[in-house]
Amino acid sequence: MNDKAKAELAPTGVLRAGINLSNFLLVTGRSANGDPEGVSPDMARAIADRLGVPVKYVTFKSPGELADQVDNDVWDIGNIGAEPQRAAKIAFTAAYCEIEATYMVPAGSPIRSLADVDRTGVRIVTSARSAYGLWLENNIKNATLVQVPGLDAAFEKFAAEKFEVLAGLRPGLLKDVEKLPGARILDGKFSAVQQAVGTLKRNAAGAAFLSAFVEEAKKSGLVASLIEKHKVKGLSVAPLQ
Repeated sequence: MNDKAKAELAPTGVLRAGINLSNFLLVTGRSANGDPEGVSPDMARAIADRLGVPVKYVTFKSPGELADQVDNDVWDIGNIGAEPQRAAKIAFTAAYCEIEATYMVPAGSPIRSLADVDRTGVRIVTSARSAYGLWLENNIKNATLVQVPGLDAAFEKFAAEKFEVLAGLRPGLLKDVEKLPGARILDGKFSAVQQAVGTLKRNAAGAAFLSAFVEEAKKSGLVASLIEKHKVKGLSVAPLQ
């Protein structure tokens, strides 16, 4: 670890780690002092330990809110999904873990496969500014995409307004499908949310340090051990780069 990376990533002497609270796979609880707990906070703490500085968690209700603060000097690293829109201002590592994103359809739906979704007349509802929502923005050509704030609101709109498709992370959809008799989750995935660590574009040495750390964390078993520690289902270690 070089001093330049430490100076870029912890200029205040503390690693300010931006944590997205809406990802229930990566943030699974709160400690007695209110700090977030889970795979994402533990990854941030491991990075701080390697840098030799304390960690301070800066929490956000959504990944979009975290990304919006990139120019406001409130976080040094941000643990969110790496997407092209965000990468315009944020230097991301490769993914350290992945989460499958797929579709749920209501009872009696003629939609049988992923290929049936992107068609005229099909309405897809999803959580606004999620990583998979950004993927849908870039890739859906014929169906109508409706984005609403939050996972619960997306499900409620899907159910109340009889949408054809609900897009989300497979682990969340596994909970939602139990609320609607006859609903089905489609096989396969339209995307995998790539959970990564980001920092400011100008932090070249810091970004290189983070990239090397993430690859080591995958190879050494650290990421797998954190997934096991927090007993998370639906999260897998991303492939080595």
